[in-house]
Amino acid sequence: MQTCRLYLVTPPALEPAVFRDQLAQALDAGDVGAVQLRLKDASDDTVRRAIDLLRPVAQSRDVAFLVNDRPDLAHAHGCDGAHVGADDMGAADARALLGDLQLGVSCYDSREAAMLAGEAGADYVAFGAFHPSPTKETGIRADIDLLRWWSELMELPCVAIGGITPANCAPLVQAGADFLAVVSAVWSHPDGPGAGVQAMADAMRVAG
Repeated sequence: MQTCRLYLVTPPALEPAVFRDQLAQALDAGDVGAVQLRLKDASDDTVRRAIDLLRPVAQSRDVAFLVNDRPDLAHAHGCDGAHVGADDMGAADARALLGDLQLGVSCYDSREAAMLAGEAGADYVAFGAFHPSPTKETGIRADIDLLRWWSELMELPCVAIGGITPANCAPLVQAGADFLAVVSAVWSHPDGPGAGVQAMADAMRVAG
């Protein structure tokens, strides 16, 4: 079985100059496959500033740095790729804009959307939410059978997202998720983000 890796999504609000140190602490604590900068409804200047401060922290550690919603800014500012959802730019348009950069697509609980994303050139698809999330309210609940089906039939990597913690991650790992996307489990950990990454890594290792 392929090793499941951690995929960090940034908090919905952050001060880049302060968060930079928190990100470094998290990335130095364990294996992380990617970091997604997710600043919904932020101005272009705010996103650019965050990219300029945070991207080097990830890339200097060989961790992919992706931007949510904004393939244009990802392409223009040296990022490794972008992630788009249902309300963002379409996957095909994002693929054309990104060129060879990485493209991730949120597919929620839809097999059809995931297959279409793959056909449009996505490098990975994301399913969820699998659990209630304190970060993002959604009425969508994905079934774990979706992960099993995808991992058994498709080679394209899949990310599981939504309220994932060390206590509930094992079934997702065992169902074949290639990555677990987390927010609160790391950034809201009482002992800091490094401890959050270590706790997730320990739980994922035991599950695998």
